[in-house]
Amino acid sequence: MSNQTSIQAILVCQGAEYKAVRRGLSRVTSCTPSVIPMPVGTKPNSIYLPNSQDIKKILNHPQPRVLVMGLCGSLKPNYQVGDVVLYKDCLYQKNTGVQKCDTTFTASIQEYLQDKISVVKALTSDRIIWLKSEKRLLGQTLDTDVVDMEGFAILEFFKSTEVAVAMLRVVSDGCDGNIPNLNSALSHDGSFQPLLFGITMLKQPIAATRLIRGSLKGLQILEQVTTFLFQ
Repeated sequence: MSNQTSIQAILVCQGAEYKAVRRGLSRVTSCTPSVIPMPVGTKPNSIYLPNSQDIKKILNHPQPRVLVMGLCGSLKPNYQVGDVVLYKDCLYQKNTGVQKCDTTFTASIQEYLQDKISVVKALTSDRIIWLKSEKRLLGQTLDTDVVDMEGFAILEFFKSTEVAVAMLRVVSDGCDGNIPNLNSALSHDGSFQPLLFGITMLKQPIAATRLIRGSLKGLQILEQVTTFLFQ
């Protein structure tokens, strides 16, 4: 990407998504941005972002650009597992306001990736949307295409700064089936409790298989798109 050097940092959820982005960048020989692992969820990020030393370094940069990467869930049938999506804006479930991504930065990524991506309207939820009926209902009633748990909080935090933010994610969960209800396994600090996670997955084997398959495909595409974007 011609302006890759002007992306100071990639923000991505800790764990598998962070590792996928790091693997993608390991194949890139030129200068790469720093990769900052963030917690899962809205509340954990509203605490993490103002207190992170990595974020403070970005704020001191003269013309900073931050790319948020990771996985997301689909709320409409036209977005399938493995699809790469670029956010136009982000709506929060409990808030009528919309936070917009930086238009110039977003346009530059769109121009570079072209037909590899779809530009979408995103919804940020403070819990995991696991029922297919709820996914479709949210997509229809709020006219949103995909769902994540961090987007709105990130855009809200950087809104009052000079940082330009774009968001690029990969669909890992379609809206045509349920995934396990992992909300009880998610800690207040935005990390998953391994034991509760495992028990929940075992109790819902069909939904768990679906989640695992979708996640593996999503992570593979996330890794590939990271390499492509920065090579």
